[in-house]
Amino acid sequence: MPYFSVIVPVYNRSDEVNDLLASLAAQSLTDFEVIIVEDGSTQPCREVCDHYVGRVDVHYYFKDNEGRSIARNYGIERATGQYFVFFDSDCVIPQDYFKTLRGELAQNYVPCFGGPDAASPDFSDVQKAISFAMTAFLTTGGIRGGKVQMEKFVPRSFNMGYSRQVWERVGGFREMFSEDIDMSTRIRQAGFEIRLIRPAYVYHKRRTSLAKFARQTYVFGMSRITLKLLYPDSLKLVHTLPALFVIGTVVMVVLALTWRWWAIVPLAVYVLLLWLSALWQTRSLKISLLAVAASLVQLTSYGWGFIKAWVWKILLGHGRNVEDEIAMRRGK
Repeated sequence: MPYFSVIVPVYNRSDEVNDLLASLAAQSLTDFEVIIVEDGSTQPCREVCDHYVGRVDVHYYFKDNEGRSIARNYGIERATGQYFVFFDSDCVIPQDYFKTLRGELAQNYVPCFGGPDAASPDFSDVQKAISFAMTAFLTTGGIRGGKVQMEKFVPRSFNMGYSRQVWERVGGFREMFSEDIDMSTRIRQAGFEIRLIRPAYVYHKRRTSLAKFARQTYVFGMSRITLKLLYPDSLKLVHTLPALFVIGTVVMVVLALTWRWWAIVPLAVYVLLLWLSALWQTRSLKISLLAVAASLVQLTSYGWGFIKAWVWKILLGHGRNVEDEIAMRRGK
Protein backbone atom coordinates (compact mmCIF):
# COMPACT_ATOMS: atom_id res chain seq x y z
CA MET A 1 0.00 0.00 0.00
CA PRO A 2 1.59 3.32 -1.03
CA TYR A 3 2.04 6.17 1.41
CA PHE A 4 1.05 8.88 -1.07
CA SER A 5 -1.97 8.95 -3.35
CA VAL A 6 -1.55 11.46 -6.17
CA ILE A 7 -4.92 12.71 -7.44
CA VAL A 8 -5.25 14.58 -10.72
CA PRO A 9 -8.53 15.78 -12.30
CA VAL A 10 -8.37 15.93 -16.10
CA TYR A 11 -10.49 17.54 -18.76
CA ASN A 12 -9.28 17.28 -22.38
CA ARG A 13 -5.58 17.46 -21.47
CA SER A 14 -4.06 14.25 -22.83
CA ASP A 15 -0.77 15.90 -23.88
CA GLU A 16 -0.35 17.43 -20.45
CA VAL A 17 -1.13 14.11 -18.76
CA ASN A 18 1.63 12.49 -20.81
CA ASP A 19 4.19 15.03 -19.60
CA LEU A 20 2.96 14.70 -16.01
CA LEU A 21 3.14 10.90 -16.01
CA ALA A 22 6.56 10.96 -17.66
CA SER A 23 7.85 13.10 -14.79
CA LEU A 24 6.21 10.83 -12.21
CA ALA A 25 7.77 7.77 -13.84
CA ALA A 26 11.20 9.35 -13.28
CA GLN A 27 10.77 9.94 -9.51
CA SER A 28 13.65 8.89 -7.26
CA LEU A 29 11.15 7.73 -4.61
CA THR A 30 8.19 5.68 -5.87
CA ASP A 31 6.07 5.16 -2.75
CA PHE A 32 2.96 6.59 -4.42
CA GLU A 33 0.01 5.71 -6.61
CA VAL A 34 -1.46 8.01 -9.26
CA ILE A 35 -5.21 8.38 -9.68
CA ILE A 36 -6.28 10.08 -12.90
CA VAL A 37 -9.93 11.14 -12.88
CA GLU A 38 -11.20 11.98 -16.36
CA ASP A 39 -14.04 14.45 -15.81
CA GLY A 40 -16.19 13.73 -18.86
CA SER A 41 -13.53 14.65 -21.43
CA THR A 42 -14.36 14.45 -25.12
CA GLN A 43 -10.68 13.61 -25.72
CA PRO A 44 -9.92 10.95 -23.10
CA CYS A 45 -6.38 10.18 -21.96
CA ARG A 46 -6.92 6.47 -21.22
CA GLU A 47 -4.39 5.41 -23.86
CA VAL A 48 -1.82 7.76 -22.40
CA CYS A 49 -2.35 6.26 -18.94
CA ASP A 50 -2.18 2.71 -20.33
CA HIS A 51 1.21 3.57 -21.85
CA TYR A 52 2.61 4.14 -18.35
CA VAL A 53 1.25 0.99 -16.73
CA GLY A 54 4.23 -0.84 -15.27
CA ARG A 55 6.26 2.36 -15.05
CA VAL A 56 3.90 4.16 -12.67
CA ASP A 57 1.24 2.76 -10.34
CA VAL A 58 -1.46 4.57 -12.30
CA HIS A 59 -5.23 4.08 -11.98
CA TYR A 60 -7.56 5.63 -14.55
CA TYR A 61 -11.22 6.51 -13.97
CA PHE A 62 -13.74 8.11 -16.28
CA LYS A 63 -16.82 9.91 -14.95
CA ASP A 64 -19.43 12.38 -16.16
CA ASN A 65 -18.41 16.02 -16.26
CA GLU A 66 -19.26 17.64 -12.90
CA GLY A 67 -16.26 19.86 -12.14
CA ARG A 68 -12.68 19.50 -10.96
CA SER A 69 -13.51 19.52 -7.23
CA ILE A 70 -15.97 16.67 -7.56
CA ALA A 71 -13.40 14.84 -9.68
CA ARG A 72 -10.79 15.23 -6.94
CA ASN A 73 -13.23 13.93 -4.32
CA TYR A 74 -14.02 10.99 -6.60
CA GLY A 75 -10.30 10.21 -6.66
CA ILE A 76 -9.94 10.53 -2.89
CA GLU A 77 -12.71 7.99 -2.36
CA ARG A 78 -10.73 5.46 -4.42
CA ALA A 79 -7.30 6.26 -2.99
CA THR A 80 -5.45 3.78 -0.75
CA GLY A 81 -2.64 6.02 0.52
CA GLN A 82 -2.38 7.73 3.88
CA TYR A 83 -1.51 11.14 2.43
CA PHE A 84 -3.22 12.70 -0.58
CA VAL A 85 -1.24 14.91 -2.97
CA PHE A 86 -2.98 17.06 -5.57
CA PHE A 87 -1.50 18.23 -8.86
CA ASP A 88 -3.05 19.95 -11.83
CA SER A 89 -2.69 18.16 -15.15
CA ASP A 90 -0.45 20.96 -16.48
CA CYS A 91 2.28 20.28 -13.91
CA VAL A 92 5.63 18.57 -14.39
CA ILE A 93 7.16 17.14 -11.21
CA PRO A 94 10.91 17.42 -10.45
CA GLN A 95 12.68 14.09 -10.03
CA ASP A 96 13.24 14.33 -6.27
CA TYR A 97 9.82 15.77 -5.37
CA PHE A 98 8.53 12.79 -3.37
CA LYS A 99 11.93 12.08 -1.85
CA THR A 100 12.00 15.68 -0.64
CA LEU A 101 8.39 15.63 0.56
CA ARG A 102 8.76 12.35 2.45
CA GLY A 103 11.92 13.62 4.11
CA GLU A 104 10.26 16.89 5.16
CA LEU A 105 7.25 15.06 6.61
CA ALA A 106 9.49 12.59 8.45
CA GLN A 107 11.53 15.40 9.98
CA ASN A 108 8.64 17.70 10.85
CA TYR A 109 5.26 16.19 10.09
CA VAL A 110 2.38 18.44 9.08
CA PRO A 111 -1.16 17.25 8.22
CA CYS A 112 -1.52 19.73 5.34
CA PHE A 113 1.13 21.28 3.14
CA GLY A 114 1.52 23.33 0.01
CA GLY A 115 4.47 23.86 -2.27
CA PRO A 116 5.42 26.62 -4.72
CA ASP A 117 5.67 26.47 -8.49
CA ALA A 118 8.36 27.45 -10.94
CA ALA A 119 9.01 27.67 -14.67
CA SER A 120 10.90 24.82 -16.27
CA PRO A 121 13.75 25.75 -18.63
CA ASP A 122 11.86 24.14 -21.53
CA PHE A 123 8.71 26.25 -21.05
CA SER A 124 7.76 28.72 -23.77
CA ASP A 125 8.67 32.39 -23.32
CA VAL A 126 5.02 33.23 -22.64
CA GLN A 127 4.76 30.51 -19.99
CA LYS A 128 7.92 31.80 -18.30
CA ALA A 129 6.53 35.33 -18.36
CA ILE A 130 3.23 34.19 -16.84
CA SER A 131 5.14 32.25 -14.18
CA PHE A 132 6.93 35.45 -13.21
CA ALA A 133 3.64 37.36 -13.03
CA MET A 134 2.08 34.74 -10.75
CA THR A 135 5.03 34.41 -8.37
CA ALA A 136 6.73 37.82 -8.17
CA PHE A 137 6.43 39.82 -4.96
CA LEU A 138 5.66 42.97 -6.98
CA THR A 139 2.54 41.34 -8.44
CA THR A 140 1.20 38.90 -5.83
CA GLY A 141 2.87 39.97 -2.61
CA GLY A 142 4.47 36.52 -2.33
CA ILE A 143 1.18 34.81 -1.41
CA ARG A 144 1.91 31.85 -3.71
CA GLY A 145 4.94 30.59 -1.79
CA GLY A 146 7.39 33.46 -2.02
CA LYS A 147 10.17 34.01 0.49
CA VAL A 148 8.59 37.31 1.52
CA GLN A 149 4.83 37.15 2.11
CA MET A 150 2.11 39.71 2.80
CA GLU A 151 -0.39 37.03 3.85
CA LYS A 152 -0.38 33.72 5.71
CA PHE A 153 0.49 30.99 3.21
CA VAL A 154 -2.46 29.19 1.59
CA PRO A 155 -1.79 26.01 -0.45
CA ARG A 156 -3.00 25.94 -4.05
CA SER A 157 -4.42 22.81 -5.69
CA PHE A 158 -1.65 22.58 -8.31
CA ASN A 159 0.69 21.50 -5.49
CA MET A 160 -0.84 20.66 -2.13
CA GLY A 161 -1.67 17.72 0.04
CA TYR A 162 -3.32 16.61 3.24
CA SER A 163 -3.59 13.47 5.31
CA ARG A 164 -6.37 10.93 5.36
CA GLN A 165 -7.16 12.13 8.87
CA VAL A 166 -7.83 15.62 7.53
CA TRP A 167 -10.15 14.23 4.88
CA GLU A 168 -12.06 12.12 7.40
CA ARG A 169 -12.72 15.17 9.57
CA VAL A 170 -12.97 18.06 7.07
CA GLY A 171 -14.10 16.31 3.89
CA GLY A 172 -13.16 17.09 0.32
CA PHE A 173 -13.20 20.06 -2.00
CA ARG A 174 -16.34 22.07 -2.74
CA GLU A 175 -17.19 22.81 -6.37
CA MET A 176 -16.46 26.52 -6.66
CA PHE A 177 -13.78 28.87 -7.96
CA SER A 178 -10.79 29.13 -5.58
CA GLU A 179 -11.82 25.81 -4.10
CA ASP A 180 -8.28 25.29 -2.81
CA ILE A 181 -8.42 28.45 -0.68
CA ASP A 182 -11.81 27.36 0.65
CA MET A 183 -10.38 23.91 1.43
CA SER A 184 -7.35 25.36 3.22
CA THR A 185 -9.56 27.68 5.25
CA ARG A 186 -11.75 24.80 6.43
CA ILE A 187 -8.65 22.78 7.32
CA ARG A 188 -7.30 25.62 9.46
CA GLN A 189 -10.69 26.14 11.09
CA ALA A 190 -10.68 22.44 12.04
CA GLY A 191 -7.45 23.01 13.97
CA PHE A 192 -4.97 21.38 11.59
CA GLU A 193 -1.56 22.93 10.92
CA ILE A 194 -0.69 24.01 7.38
CA ARG A 195 2.87 24.64 6.25
CA LEU A 196 4.70 25.73 3.13
CA ILE A 197 7.30 23.16 2.09
CA ARG A 198 9.34 25.33 -0.24
CA PRO A 199 11.73 22.59 -1.56
CA ALA A 200 8.70 20.58 -2.79
CA TYR A 201 8.09 22.69 -5.88
CA VAL A 202 6.54 21.78 -9.22
CA TYR A 203 6.90 23.13 -12.72
CA HIS A 204 3.54 24.66 -13.58
CA LYS A 205 2.78 25.36 -17.24
CA ARG A 206 -0.28 27.53 -16.51
CA ARG A 207 -1.87 29.20 -19.52
CA THR A 208 -0.24 29.25 -22.96
CA SER A 209 -1.44 32.70 -24.05
CA LEU A 210 -2.03 36.07 -22.42
CA ALA A 211 -5.69 35.97 -23.48
CA LYS A 212 -6.28 32.70 -21.60
CA PHE A 213 -4.28 34.05 -18.68
CA ALA A 214 -6.49 37.16 -18.57
CA ARG A 215 -9.62 35.02 -18.37
CA GLN A 216 -8.15 32.90 -15.59
CA THR A 217 -7.08 35.84 -13.42
CA TYR A 218 -10.42 37.60 -14.01
CA VAL A 219 -12.13 34.57 -12.45
CA PHE A 220 -9.61 34.64 -9.57
CA GLY A 221 -10.61 38.24 -8.85
CA MET A 222 -14.32 37.41 -8.84
CA SER A 223 -13.83 34.38 -6.60
CA ARG A 224 -12.06 36.45 -3.97
CA ILE A 225 -15.38 38.17 -3.25
CA THR A 226 -17.09 34.79 -2.94
CA LEU A 227 -14.46 33.81 -0.38
CA LYS A 228 -15.10 37.04 1.56
CA LEU A 229 -18.80 36.21 1.72
CA LEU A 230 -18.00 32.73 3.00
CA TYR A 231 -15.25 33.87 5.38
CA PRO A 232 -15.66 37.59 6.21
CA ASP A 233 -12.21 37.85 7.80
CA SER A 234 -10.41 36.30 4.83
CA LEU A 235 -10.13 39.46 2.74
CA LYS A 236 -6.75 41.12 3.30
CA LEU A 237 -5.16 44.27 1.96
CA VAL A 238 -3.01 42.29 -0.47
CA HIS A 239 -6.15 40.95 -2.18
CA THR A 240 -7.42 44.45 -2.90
CA LEU A 241 -4.20 45.72 -4.49
CA PRO A 242 -5.08 44.72 -8.09
CA ALA A 243 -8.41 46.57 -7.81
CA LEU A 244 -6.57 49.61 -6.41
CA PHE A 245 -4.12 49.29 -9.30
CA VAL A 246 -6.96 49.42 -11.83
CA ILE A 247 -8.57 52.43 -10.17
CA GLY A 248 -5.24 54.19 -9.71
CA THR A 249 -4.21 53.59 -13.31
CA VAL A 250 -7.45 55.04 -14.62
CA VAL A 251 -7.05 58.09 -12.39
CA MET A 252 -3.44 58.64 -13.43
CA VAL A 253 -4.21 58.33 -17.14
CA VAL A 254 -7.12 60.77 -16.90
CA LEU A 255 -5.01 63.26 -14.94
CA ALA A 256 -2.12 62.91 -17.40
CA LEU A 257 -4.46 63.63 -20.31
CA THR A 258 -6.41 66.45 -18.70
CA TRP A 259 -4.02 68.03 -16.19
CA ARG A 260 -0.25 67.31 -16.03
CA TRP A 261 1.67 64.66 -17.94
CA TRP A 262 3.74 63.74 -14.90
CA ALA A 263 0.65 62.33 -13.17
CA ILE A 264 1.53 59.09 -14.95
CA VAL A 265 5.01 58.91 -13.37
CA PRO A 266 4.08 56.53 -10.46
CA LEU A 267 2.74 54.01 -12.98
CA ALA A 268 5.85 54.38 -15.14
CA VAL A 269 8.09 53.79 -12.11
CA TYR A 270 6.16 50.66 -11.16
CA VAL A 271 6.41 49.28 -14.69
CA LEU A 272 10.15 49.99 -14.69
CA LEU A 273 10.58 48.12 -11.41
CA LEU A 274 8.61 45.18 -12.83
CA TRP A 275 10.85 45.08 -15.87
CA LEU A 276 14.08 45.29 -13.87
CA SER A 277 12.89 42.54 -11.52
CA ALA A 278 11.89 40.31 -14.45
CA LEU A 279 15.15 41.00 -16.26
CA TRP A 280 17.15 40.11 -13.16
CA GLN A 281 15.21 36.88 -12.65
CA THR A 282 14.95 35.67 -16.27
CA ARG A 283 18.18 37.09 -17.71
CA SER A 284 16.28 37.58 -20.96
CA LEU A 285 15.23 40.87 -22.55
CA LYS A 286 12.38 39.22 -24.48
CA ILE A 287 10.98 37.28 -21.52
CA SER A 288 11.29 40.29 -19.22
CA LEU A 289 9.23 42.41 -21.61
CA LEU A 290 6.64 39.64 -21.88
CA ALA A 291 6.68 39.39 -18.09
CA VAL A 292 5.75 43.06 -17.79
CA ALA A 293 2.85 42.50 -20.20
CA ALA A 294 1.75 39.39 -18.30
CA SER A 295 1.94 41.25 -14.98
CA LEU A 296 -0.21 44.11 -16.27
CA VAL A 297 -2.69 41.62 -17.71
CA GLN A 298 -2.86 39.82 -14.38
CA LEU A 299 -3.35 42.95 -12.28
CA THR A 300 -5.92 44.45 -14.64
CA SER A 301 -7.95 41.27 -15.14
CA TYR A 302 -7.91 40.28 -11.47
CA GLY A 303 -8.68 43.83 -10.40
CA TRP A 304 -11.59 44.18 -12.80
CA GLY A 305 -13.05 40.82 -11.74
CA PHE A 306 -12.72 41.85 -8.10
CA ILE A 307 -14.43 45.22 -8.69
CA LYS A 308 -17.23 43.72 -10.75
CA ALA A 309 -17.96 40.99 -8.20
CA TRP A 310 -17.79 43.47 -5.31
CA VAL A 311 -20.36 45.74 -6.96
CA TRP A 312 -22.68 42.87 -7.92
CA LYS A 313 -22.43 40.65 -4.85
CA ILE A 314 -21.78 43.12 -2.04
CA LEU A 315 -22.87 46.59 -3.10
CA LEU A 316 -26.02 45.38 -4.88
CA GLY A 317 -26.56 42.46 -2.49
CA HIS A 318 -26.67 39.56 -4.98
CA GLY A 319 -24.21 37.43 -3.01
CA ARG A 320 -26.38 36.67 -0.01
CA ASN A 321 -27.01 33.04 -0.96
CA VAL A 322 -23.46 32.04 -1.82
CA GLU A 323 -23.62 28.89 0.31
CA ASP A 324 -26.74 27.77 -1.57
CA GLU A 325 -25.00 28.40 -4.90
CA ILE A 326 -22.10 26.18 -3.88
CA ALA A 327 -24.41 23.46 -2.58
CA MET A 328 -26.25 23.44 -5.92
CA ARG A 329 -22.96 22.53 -7.63
CA ARG A 330 -22.92 19.33 -5.54
CA GLY A 331 -19.65 20.23 -3.89
CA LYS A 332 -20.96 20.53 -0.36
